[in-house]
Parts: sequence; structure tokens; C-alpha cells
Amino acid sequence: MYGRNELIARYIKLRTGKTRTRKQVSSHIQVLARKRVREYQSSIKVSSHIQVLAKRKSREIQTKLKDQVSKDKALQTVANLSSAQIVSASVMKPQTPFPPAVFWPGPMPGQPGHSQDIKPFVQPPYTTLPTSHPASISYEPMSPPRPAAITAPVWQDRTIASSKLRLMEYSAFLETQKDRETYKHLFVHIGPSNPSYSDPLLESIDVRQIYDKFSEKKGGLKELYEKGPRNAFFLVKFWADLSSDTEEGSNVFYGVSSQYSGTENITISVSTKVCSFGKQVVEKVETEYARMEGGKYMFRIHRSPMCEYMINFIHKLKHLPEKYMMNSVLENFTILQVVSNRETQETLLCIAFVFEVSTSEHGAQYHVYRLVDD
Repeated sequence: MYGRNELIARYIKLRTGKTRTRKQVSSHIQVLARKRVREYQSSIKVSSHIQVLAKRKSREIQTKLKDQVSKDKALQTVANLSSAQIVSASVMKPQTPFPPAVFWPGPMPGQPGHSQDIKPFVQPPYTTLPTSHPASISYEPMSPPRPAAITAPVWQDRTIASSKLRLMEYSAFLETQKDRETYKHLFVHIGPSNPSYSDPLLESIDVRQIYDKFSEKKGGLKELYEKGPRNAFFLVKFWADLSSDTEEGSNVFYGVSSQYSGTENITISVSTKVCSFGKQVVEKVETEYARMEGGKYMFRIHRSPMCEYMINFIHKLKHLPEKYMMNSVLENFTILQVVSNRETQETLLCIAFVFEVSTSEHGAQYHVYRLVDD
């Protein structure tokens, strides 16, 4: 349920202790691929050249044999040839090219995992049967489609967006006043992005493997997904930054902000459900109206106060002595956000959030997946 580049980055981390991003791994793979192509082409050229020389030598020997006056002289000529000359005169087979690179599909057996691994859950992932032959690697990137042939917007399948609504930004944060200055700490954050057609499409995860983490009762993920539309469902893995030292006091504010861009002048309803061990424990419902900006309908929920349940949960989580204890608790803690048309109840976006704790040097991070059922 995670991609090749994340697996390679995880392997590098386990074997060397060095952290590499997915883009760094992808870039390095392209460099190695081009190098492998050059080596392969070079081996083919050398092999071809050997064949040419062998055939030429064979023709020379045959000409000499034909030019001999007698059979005895011809046999004598062959006898005088060295073993190296006789071997080089035969048709030589080309050298076997280098085999394609094979990347380790996961952690080495017996090696422990790492909390910074790019995976949606700590539990065993949903697996698929391996193919009988390794997939071929394209060494030359495909050209982006021409604008005239493009029917879907650039952000479709590359960001958190359905055909009617797109998530522009999302953050949960803490603000504190000190010496007339406002300090803001981001627990989680999805920043604004400007994707292009050259950017990769989102990876997919089978929605059926996470039904039990998001209330299967009425209004749960399973019922919503079966109702559709299927292109409105996403999973976000957050690495939350809990490194802030500020927790209490009258000058501390815990809040959540989100921003959406839509295609219609409607009123949206945003439901945020907190689940523990797959059961809903608290729900917050907010309403927002559209505002026309730059030819688009924008919806902004700015500095919405965080509920008391979440504030207490963050406090208790931060007081745990070890990071692995925090992650153990977060395995059974999820949030389901559903954005719908208030009038028609049509689902515009459904985002499932899962969590781990980020290391202090990396800060808040996230990774987005599409939810599918095939």
C-alpha cells in the first residue's frame, strides 16, 4: 500500500541510517537507469564489433585457403595458425547484457521497522499477488499530454479533489502570545500546491482494509463509499509534530483551519468525526458559504476552535515517555472528515486521516492516497 520509492527510502534508512525523500530516490533511480542503458548499449556495441571482427577473420582464412595451390599447403597454413587465431576465426556469441536492477521490496528479514517509514498503518498491509515477470522500467519519461487533448483538470487524481470540490489547505495548530508576539506551531498541515501534468498520479489503497478503523455504523466510511462518488475518497497519512512545549494557559489557542475550492455556488457542511478503536467518540459539524474569488467559489473555515476532547488527547499523548508508545496509541486513533452539499447531502469530499508521530527534525509531514475497491 505504498510505492516503490518509499520502500527504497525505507531500505536506505534501515541499512545506512540516512534519510532520503521520495523525489531524491526517484531522481537517483533515473540516473542509475540511464547509466544502465548506456552500459547495455556499450555491451551490445562491443559484442557486435566482436562478431564483425570474427567474420572478417574467418573470411580472410577462407580466402587464404582457397588461394593455396594444393590441399597440403592449405592444411599447413591452418597448422601454422595459433590457437588464439583459430578461436577468433569462429563466430563468437555476444556477451550477455547486465540484468535489470532489482530493488529490495521491503525491509531486510529480521530488521526492525521505523516510525518514519512511509506506510499508512503499522498493521500488516493489504497485499496483492506478485506478477510472474518483473515490470519493465521506462528509462525515458513520457511527454505530458498536449493541452488540446486534456479533458480532466491538472489537479484531478494528483491532489485531494473530486469533480466538484478541491482541498486547498488544511492545518491543526497551536497559537500562543508571548511578549506581544504570536507564535504558531503546526501539529499537522497540508499546504497549498500547484500540480502540473508531469507530476505523478496519487497512489491507491484498497478502502476495504480500513473500514474497521472508521465506524462501520450508519454514516461510516463503508456506507459513504458505497454511496459514492468514488473519486471523492482519499486517505492522508500524517506525521504529527508534537515538539511544542506550550500546553496550557489563557493565552494559548488550539485551532483548525481549512480551505476548499469548488465549482458551484452552494453551501457546504463539514463533518469531522474522531474515532477510537473504530468507534466514533465525538463529531463536529460546521457550515460554510461560497465566496466568489478569481472565478472560483472558495470556502474557508478559519481558526475553528479545536474541541476539548482533542486538546486533552494531545496533552495526554505528549506526556507519554517514549515515541513508540505514542505511535501505539495512534494506531487506534483516526479522523474522518466528510464535506457534503448541505442541501442535497451529496458527498463532495471524504478524507480519512491516520497518524504517527514525526521526529522533531522533520516537523509535520503527510502523504496522500486515493481510496479504491479494485
